[in-house]
Amino acid sequence: MRYMQRHRRIADGSTDDPLSGVANLFDASIVFIVAMMLALFSAWNMLDLLDPDSEVTISKKSADGKVEILTKKGAEIKVSRVSDQPLSGAGKRLGTAYQLPDGKVVYVPE
Repeated sequence: MRYMQRHRRIADGSTDDPLSGVANLFDASIVFIVAMMLALFSAWNMLDLLDPDSEVTISKKSADGKVEILTKKGAEIKVSRVSDQPLSGAGKRLGTAYQLPDGKVVYVPE
């Protein structure tokens, strides 16, 4: 009797494939990832990075203390690394910079 019921279910095509939901989980995870990216961009006010006509400047400090400045103008993105090496050359003095106890730097023109 059981054999007949099982055989009839297979013939009807009503058996459930245990892996049939995996494709749906993958699609849902992709939608979730894109939603998270857009939420992070809007939370950090970085939606200008997606605008092709915007100009954005971001400074980033790595774990080892190196500073990078990212500048985006239109479709061009430029990365500049700040160095602590002493520089020399011709130029004129523009003013003085002071570092406050809280770490902020104040520029005072002459």
